[in-house]
Amino acid sequence: MAVTATKPATRPQAGPRSRSGPAAVAAALVLLVAVLAVVDITQGTAAVGPGEVVKALTGRADPGDASVVVASRLPRMAAGVLVGVVLGFAGGVLQAVSRNVLAAPDTLAVNAGSYLALGVAGATGLTLPLLASSGVAFVGGLAAAAVVLGLSGLGAGTVRLVLAGTALMLGLNSMTDGLLLLFPEQTHGLYQWNQGSISQNGFGGVLQMLPVALVGVVGLLLAARRVDALALGDDAARGLGVPVRATRVTVVVLAALLSAAAVTLAGPIGFVGLSAPALVRPLGQWLRGFGRSRTFLPVAGLTGAALVLGSDVLLRALVPDDLAVAVPTGVVTSLVGAVFLVVMALRLRDSEQSGPPDRLRIPSRAVFLATLVVLVAVVVGLTIAGVLVGDSKLLLGDVANWAQGRAGRTVSFVLDTRVPRVLAALAAGAALALSGTLTQAVTRNPLADPMVLGVTGGGALGAVLLVTTVPSVSGWGVAGGSFAGAGVAAVVVFGLAARGGFRQNRLVLVGIGVASATTALISLLIVLTDPFNATKALTWLSGSTYGRTLPDVVPVALALALGTFVAVARRAELDLVSLDEDTPRLLGLRPAPARFGFLVVSVLLSATAVACAGTIGFVGLMAPHAARALVGRRHVRVVPVAMLLGAALVCAADLLGRTVIAPAQLGAGLMTAVIGTPYFLYLLVRSRR
Repeated sequence: MAVTATKPATRPQAGPRSRSGPAAVAAALVLLVAVLAVVDITQGTAAVGPGEVVKALTGRADPGDASVVVASRLPRMAAGVLVGVVLGFAGGVLQAVSRNVLAAPDTLAVNAGSYLALGVAGATGLTLPLLASSGVAFVGGLAAAAVVLGLSGLGAGTVRLVLAGTALMLGLNSMTDGLLLLFPEQTHGLYQWNQGSISQNGFGGVLQMLPVALVGVVGLLLAARRVDALALGDDAARGLGVPVRATRVTVVVLAALLSAAAVTLAGPIGFVGLSAPALVRPLGQWLRGFGRSRTFLPVAGLTGAALVLGSDVLLRALVPDDLAVAVPTGVVTSLVGAVFLVVMALRLRDSEQSGPPDRLRIPSRAVFLATLVVLVAVVVGLTIAGVLVGDSKLLLGDVANWAQGRAGRTVSFVLDTRVPRVLAALAAGAALALSGTLTQAVTRNPLADPMVLGVTGGGALGAVLLVTTVPSVSGWGVAGGSFAGAGVAAVVVFGLAARGGFRQNRLVLVGIGVASATTALISLLIVLTDPFNATKALTWLSGSTYGRTLPDVVPVALALALGTFVAVARRAELDLVSLDEDTPRLLGLRPAPARFGFLVVSVLLSATAVACAGTIGFVGLMAPHAARALVGRRHVRVVPVAMLLGAALVCAADLLGRTVIAPAQLGAGLMTAVIGTPYFLYLLVRSRR
């Protein structure tokens, strides 16, 4: 796969540049941060204005006002400044050493690694002091960054890095969510912490993390000259006597240390490490000093502090005080960062493929039929196992009696709850697989997936909105909300990506940005709702078929029937639009209407699957890939094989999730994410070769 290295993150552009500009920019940022800090101190549920703050700082305030200012407001402001500075430093230096403008603690899965490490520590019952927690978070974040950088390749294309980071993040977060569901008491509060909040109870946390942050910042400033040399390229750096590998490892370790300090103090504050350096980088076109890391990194740190404090101030200005306390600052920064990622995606050149090309081979008809027979047998076997195996084991005779209405009360109760679960898993898996097949064909992107492209996230947002606000909503209502959310997300993603003909890089990056925004909004809904609805939403988001009834399966079954009919009836058009832009026109087919129709069907399939079984990731990616590997690229063969593979995968995941650790259960979505993440990363490694 041909990739092109992006421009060095801190290299200045040609043009007139001012020498005194960096000092003026830094002074302006310091003033901005100071103003935001003052405003942030005055915001909160207690009526403490600027006058009371001044009195508290001079020792003349009432004890109550002084306690609010010293114990809550000042520590919150200080945490915001510290977190913003260290994330700005970490993002700036990661972009420099990787020569990738989208490198950041978020896209390198550092936050997800830290989240999992702390989740494991909590699940095992360990009670750690703050510094020890920072060490645990550091180890987890560093390991995740090493995996992403190793898979994506330093200096490689932007999309590869973001895809590797996103895939690993989904897998690690799914594992952590499983721990939250299995150990709710030991991990209490970890979900809210994962949304990122700078609220503090005293200066203890800030003072403990300050030395860690200073070590990382000073270390990066000392290594600044070597970082500048790396930005010129590995060969040029070696020519200047810079040890490339040692420098890169040292810088990544220091960046992970800074990220761990921020995560430990305030939880993951999303996208600050991506946005802050990107906002500073254009200044290098006019201001000479920003070509050097010793100037660029501190200014990026100040910009990060302004972003964090500005997000906190904006949140408390727009949301009522009693609700603003519960809303994490990280939700706001994630929304801002998601928009920023979409804007950057629209500006990036499309010079690299997003995935490996499929091999052009046409297996014989006998191979196709044999594959079909084997997969049908596997699906039938899994269906029987799903119906018979569980907390109560049954026999085929019990199922026969139940079907004829002659079963006992216990058997009837078990099968009345178990059969709809199995049918929901089968239908959702087949629908997601068909949705992924249509999406990959239309976009000609082998790494396109309803979840990666944000369509699943939009459907989940619409469904969670109804689940948390209308607890008595019916299955059809959830399906309608899910379809509305998925439709809006699809319009945004495909509408923006359509400029230029669904270019692969733009489509994937815009989709990831929209998916990040929907995740932030879902987190906001869960944090604001009551604990009962929050638990219900979390269970549903894990991709669970628990509590499903036959009416819940009807919408996805109807969508699946429609999608299958369209895919089979229009199989020739599907083959043509998956080739290129010119071939369909030469044969008299207008690709735009055909593409639009297939995308509408794909969104309908994904939305109804989400409404039926929650968010289940990677099925729409793995099933079409495996189908093409087995039977070739003709969609008359790919469609049935992919649907059978998807149904088998989700049914097996659901069966394992409710039997392996019974009586506890894990959602099918968590199981497919654990399986799908290694497969997705394998595809990236394969495409790199």
